[in-house]
Amino acid sequence: MSQTLTKVGIVGASGYTGEELVRVLAQHPKVSLAAVCSRSLAGKLVVDELPRLRGLVDGSLKFSASSPAECAASDVAVWFLALPHGVATEYAAPLVAAGKQVLDLSADFRLRNLDNYKKYYGHEHPAPALVAQARYVIPELQTDAAWKSSKLIACPGCYPTSIQVPVVPLLRAGLLKPEPGRLIINSYSGVSGAGKKADVNYLFCEREGSVKAYGIPGHRHIAEIEEAFSAAAGQSVVIQFNPHLAPMHRGIATTIVVPAPGVTAAQVEACWQKAYADKPFVSILKSGDFPDTAHVANTNRVSISVVADARTGNLIITSVIDNLLKGAGGQAVQALNLMMGWAETTGLR
Repeated sequence: MSQTLTKVGIVGASGYTGEELVRVLAQHPKVSLAAVCSRSLAGKLVVDELPRLRGLVDGSLKFSASSPAECAASDVAVWFLALPHGVATEYAAPLVAAGKQVLDLSADFRLRNLDNYKKYYGHEHPAPALVAQARYVIPELQTDAAWKSSKLIACPGCYPTSIQVPVVPLLRAGLLKPEPGRLIINSYSGVSGAGKKADVNYLFCEREGSVKAYGIPGHRHIAEIEEAFSAAAGQSVVIQFNPHLAPMHRGIATTIVVPAPGVTAAQVEACWQKAYADKPFVSILKSGDFPDTAHVANTNRVSISVVADARTGNLIITSVIDNLLKGAGGQAVQALNLMMGWAETTGLR
């Protein structure tokens, strides 16, 4: 007896994250990839424009230039929005109004504080009433199941995912009580994190053999991280965030330094073991075994480890993820699996 597949669609399918979503969803056993939207590639075959997907997706599948109204009127039940901030809202509003399930990978619904949205994104939020309906979801960090009934899921950024997974359980447990500016985060991202665009700064000859900092001291993800950390700690948390561009295609490596005199690596690991005992995508490495981006590339996993420096009184926490999967499309599919009552790992291994 054949099962009924859930129809899903992707808007913004021509970018790096969109391409990963096409690949994962085309092979997902519980869904039917019914719509792949890209204004720039409308009418073209997916396998011609994304040739690495030949043999994985239906050879007759074409990109469409569906408008927000057309998407809302379709029989597609679930929509993934892989769009720039501001543009995603144009689709999210009519889709939610039509009763569709929306997983938004932009920054439009990540922040509850709309003043911070304006501060970091340079304009008023285009749909403030819709923000209240959204749920910000890193699946491993949810404390209740209420989010699963939301029609609008705000998928976290890639940097924030690599940072929150190791730190939020420690803040909730009271193991970390950082003073403002004393929680220092250095993250290194592959070039795909900047998106698929023609810009001299992201050319191979510019990035090969080169690492550079950028967006300091006011990177947009600061607001997202501080909002989540403050909620976890029950008090305001101010961070120092230093992002870097690294000469690799994909991946994020994060190193977090925070004063925690008297807190041992064993205590941190015990906290993580309790928080992530039943979480299939979190790998806790033993202290001194530092995670490597190569070991999580093309997976939905996050690997974390910790060492305590008795000389400085600091904890040094390291984590790695694939920015396009656990940091974007893979995590969105993980959230969908949980919302639909499917095994969390469905389509992601």
